[in-house]
Amino acid sequence: MKKNYLANYKIDIFRLENKQYVHEFEGDSQFFAEFEQDEIEKGSFEAKVTLDKSETMIQLLYEIEAVVELTCDKSLELFDYPISIHKKMILKFADRTEEITDELMLIDRNVQQVNVAQDIFDFIFLEIPIKRLHPRFVQEENLFDDFDEDDEDWDDDDLLWEDEEGEIVYTTGGEDDVEEEEEEFEEDEESSEEDSDAPIDPRWAILKNLKNNQN
Repeated sequence: MKKNYLANYKIDIFRLENKQYVHEFEGDSQFFAEFEQDEIEKGSFEAKVTLDKSETMIQLLYEIEAVVELTCDKSLELFDYPISIHKKMILKFADRTEEITDELMLIDRNVQQVNVAQDIFDFIFLEIPIKRLHPRFVQEENLFDDFDEDDEDWDDDDLLWEDEEGEIVYTTGGEDDVEEEEEEFEEDEESSEEDSDAPIDPRWAILKNLKNNQN
C-alpha cells in the first residue's frame, strides 16, 4: 500500500476535545489501486465520517455512497454497482493497539492520528455480492420469483402431466408420495449438515490476506 496517497485519509485525534467532529472524504479508481487486490479496479465514493470522542473511546460513524464497476458472471459484461453503507467503528483507548473484533479496536492513548482508508475500503469490499449479475438479469430473476409467489392456485401435492394420448392427467399425492417426501427431507437434512462445514464468506479470507500482506 502506498502511503502518500492514503495519507489524505488521516484524521488527527491527539488532544481533541470530547465532542463530535465531521470529516468528508472522496475517492476514485486511484483509491482502490492503492490496495493489492484485483476485485475492484474502477469505482468512486463519497464518505462522511462522524468522529465522536469521549474520555475512554472514539466512535467513528461511516456514511458511504459508492459505485464500483463489476463483471457480470453470466454475460461477462461490465456494469456499475451502487453501494450505500452505514457502519460504526469503536476505538477504545488502552496501553496497546490491537484489533478485538471487526468493529472494535484498542488503540494506544498516545496515538496522534487514525487513517480511515482501510475501513472505507473494507466496508465497500464487503458489499460486493458473491454472485455478480448485470441488472437486467436481476430483473429477470425477480420476475420469476414474483411468478412463483403469485401462483397460489396450485397445491404442492397436486401433479399435472400429459399421457401418451395427449390427455391431461390430474392426481393428488397419496401415501407413497408422503413417504417419498419424507425420504427427500431426510436427505436434505444430511446435506445441510455437510454444508455446515463449508468455509465462511470467501471475501473475509481475501481481506485477511490483504491485511497480512500490508503488515
